[in-house]
Amino acid sequence: MAVREILTYPDPRLRERAEPVADPAAPEVQQLIQDLADTMYDAPGVGLAATQLGVPLRVAVTDTRWRDEEGVRDLHVWINPEILSREGETEFEEGCLSVPGVFEHVKRAARITLRWQDAEGAVHTADFEDFQAVALQHEFDHLDGRLFIDLLPPVKQKLLKKRLRKQKRRREAGA
Repeated sequence: MAVREILTYPDPRLRERAEPVADPAAPEVQQLIQDLADTMYDAPGVGLAATQLGVPLRVAVTDTRWRDEEGVRDLHVWINPEILSREGETEFEEGCLSVPGVFEHVKRAARITLRWQDAEGAVHTADFEDFQAVALQHEFDHLDGRLFIDLLPPVKQKLLKKRLRKQKRRREAGA
């Protein structure tokens, strides 16, 4: 088990665009997947992208059910994900392991069609909706250097980002 440090806002590495994975079955990618899962479950979260660990590769993991059904894990691995279509609109309260303590309502597509590779490199296409679609959009935004707070109204973003930078300075001064 390798639980790694999760980057927090305003770390500039969270803004990096991740690169495609050439070989999903490569040992270093398999280790990254395991580290992502271990770190996500330890945090605890329902998703984690490689960029949140400072690794600029297009890899993410999710498990949107494990906290609801204690002891039941349903880990999904997403390599080189690509959202092919978005439909409708829904709003959920989102939080993020990279923006601790912040929860805000965010509007996203209610349904998505996604193409991705699994841990062995096989390509899949499927439709997702509701909370699962929201969680996937959230994680894949990380792979493009976006955070959920970027989707908030501009005034709210500005105030929130200022508060988060101030909190980070206080934490670093106390460390």
